Amino acid sequence: MLKLRNLLAVASLAVLTVTFAPPAGAGIATQIEAATIQPAGQTVGVAHPITVTFDRAIDDRTAAERTVGISSPAQPLGNPPGSFTWLGDRVLQWTPAQFWPAHSTITVTAGNTKASFQTGAAVLGVADIGAHTFTVSIDGEVAREMPASMGKPKYPTPTGSFTVLEKQNPVVMDSRTIGIPLDDPEGYKLTVYDAVRINWGGVYIHSAPWSTGSQGYENVSHGCINLSPDNADWYYNTVSIGDPVVVQY
Repeated sequence: MLKLRNLLAVASLAVLTVTFAPPAGAGIATQIEAATIQPAGQTVGVAHPITVTFDRAIDDRTAAERTVGISSPAQPLGNPPGSFTWLGDRVLQWTPAQFWPAHSTITVTAGNTKASFQTGAAVLGVADIGAHTFTVSIDGEVAREMPASMGKPKYPTPTGSFTVLEKQNPVVMDSRTIGIPLDDPEGYKLTVYDAVRINWGGVYIHSAPWSTGSQGYENVSHGCINLSPDNADWYYNTVSIGDPVVVQY
């Protein structure tokens, strides 16, 4: 229970105040304009990253990063923990190291562009590979503990911290996308319902009526987290894009 409570801790993100010093000899500050900030005007999960798309290719990435300001009502001035990743020569992503405060408004500025978004409830999914369970907590309270089946030894479910990337109902899962031919004994091509993607490598939390006899007892999937149709439907309709998922032993 202590381990689960530690995972449920939702840390507030503070305001990042930035100044952009002009280059030596310049009379005015260099302008780096942002075209879009995402998310904007949406309600998202408490682990959702921020993506800034600039209106031109960026040569001085450090200078561009310094134009980004993030504020939430949870703390006084300070530097929120997080990390920058460049997804292209114009696209910058900032990922929070801790969860956003739930039920809050987050404001982001980049260059002369400003946007806000809201966070919903803190919906945290914890997959325990050894215990064969998937436990979902909402705002710190366990809402449902479900029997689950994770990846078999040959195709283990990756461990670590993930973020819900998209929801698909249904999605066609084809073993060829992970290097398994259809005519292989392990091959498959299935229409899968209530599928919640947690990485771009093909790992989902989804309905798996074919493995209900193993859920809670044995890991038999090709890396996904298998739930019963009822449990998968509940999770699909509870979780939001940007909600966190932790996979552990």
